[in-house]
Amino acid sequence: MEEAVPFSIVSTVKALSGALRRDAEHEAEISREREKLWFKESSGKNLRNRDFLSPNTVLTTLYAGGEVPSDVLSGIRSLHGSGVLPIGATEVTPEGLRVCVDRCAAFRGVLCGITPYLRPAAQRQGCVLINCPALHTKQTVPSPDTLALGQLRTVLIADHLGAQLRRQGYTVSFCPALPQDSDIVNFLKTLGIDWPTVPVSWTNEDREEKIKKALENSTYRDREMERGKRRSRGEEIEGERRGIKEEVRINLKQVVQDDNLQGYDPSLGTCTVQREALCHLAQLDSAATDFPISSTTALHVTSCQDEFRQQQTAMLWRAAGATAVQRLVICGPVKTPGIQMNAAQYLQLRKAQMKEASEMKYGDQVEGQTWDDIIRVMTSATVRFELLSTVHTSPVTLDVQRDSGVSTKGPRGGVFVMYNCARLHTLFSSYEKGVEQGLYPEIPGGIELDFSALKEEGEWLLLFNYLIPFSELLDQSGQILEHEGSTARVNLRTEQVCRFLVSLSKDFSSYYNRVHILGEPLPHLFNQMFCRLLLLRALRELYHSALDSLNLPPIPQL
Repeated sequence: MEEAVPFSIVSTVKALSGALRRDAEHEAEISREREKLWFKESSGKNLRNRDFLSPNTVLTTLYAGGEVPSDVLSGIRSLHGSGVLPIGATEVTPEGLRVCVDRCAAFRGVLCGITPYLRPAAQRQGCVLINCPALHTKQTVPSPDTLALGQLRTVLIADHLGAQLRRQGYTVSFCPALPQDSDIVNFLKTLGIDWPTVPVSWTNEDREEKIKKALENSTYRDREMERGKRRSRGEEIEGERRGIKEEVRINLKQVVQDDNLQGYDPSLGTCTVQREALCHLAQLDSAATDFPISSTTALHVTSCQDEFRQQQTAMLWRAAGATAVQRLVICGPVKTPGIQMNAAQYLQLRKAQMKEASEMKYGDQVEGQTWDDIIRVMTSATVRFELLSTVHTSPVTLDVQRDSGVSTKGPRGGVFVMYNCARLHTLFSSYEKGVEQGLYPEIPGGIELDFSALKEEGEWLLLFNYLIPFSELLDQSGQILEHEGSTARVNLRTEQVCRFLVSLSKDFSSYYNRVHILGEPLPHLFNQMFCRLLLLRALRELYHSALDSLNLPPIPQL
């Protein structure tokens, strides 16, 4: 049986816009405003009487005196199409033209076919190489004690992007490969990051030599050897000290100009190739070995402090013959006012705080392997939400005072999200026990239920603001990669999933605290209970899907 096309906010808004315009006579006048013809409501207050609104300012632009013709209103009421939500009612009000969705039909359509709402709206093709400069070897292999918090943020963003892009159909490779069983690999594993590794004895010398020769023979090589020549930003490094017998300098500015690349620092000039850069380029070359050149994008996820150096590396790779599209995901700094702290100390602090908070709440039961696993996952959730919930280009300020603690119920951050996910697990465990005891029957198929029983304000809010838009949220990073220009920098909105989950958890918590789901085992109450269980089962699957993109397993109890 062919899967039905899921309802989509984007498709509905486009269809509403087309119906409101009616024909092309106004197209030139409002083409730039076409996405602003309608607004999706999201607040509980506004959702009481409308789901979409076309404001009066739009109506007066389209029609004389703002009077919407009757045939246009009829067209909107009878609107249908692929992904378009069923329209229930329309009304012209002082605020504008409001549209209400047929909520019963929407509940039925979503909850009887939830699968497509839990995955990205589109499956894409292509290869993405995610490069994390913070993990490249400098003098020695990086360790948790040498990893700065800003660098840890870049690693977490790289890991999150990889999980998202893989779900959208991309083939993803990470760079650099790290030595097996090294401290940094084990540290990343405690955060749920499965970074690629190589044997400790592995070397990349052949590739380094290949890259070195490519640069020596590059048309961008600057053969003028005066040592007094001014370097970009005043840097001059003697190649001999870095293991390069003959100094090789590349004119990066010419690379940028010849390829008409946008967004690169205008002060990129001539760069001396260092041994460190050769190692970096060889790792990139190795990670991209099996990728077809025509469909490969390299994302360099780096801190704002290292942006210039990474631009140099990107142009050196191009000068050596690499033709992959290269974009930079720039991450703002992580600040800890009054305290100097590295990644290892930060994780240790959050783990200690999480254990202390759990012991205060649950007492002596906090012991054994199960609780060790719970505390590890909850610590990872805390760290990820603290470092991922802010727009990646903006700075993050952390409270790392030892006595500040980590709340297990405060309405922000990873702990609150995991707590509410666990509440759903507890709810369904209670229901299943009730089924075993003969109190409740099994949930029937959705087509047997009357979804008009879902009248509570929070129920529509959970469906309309979270379940329906979720697949479009998962698809954002791929859409941006495909359609958002070709400048050096790219903003992939890595904060969206964390913010979505925190907002969802607030609204779910409010609903769950207000509504009794498992009612008395009376047959006349079962229909509403089953409708609510289907809604919350879909939410549980949504939580699992979203947490999976953060490499966080759900916690079965809390």
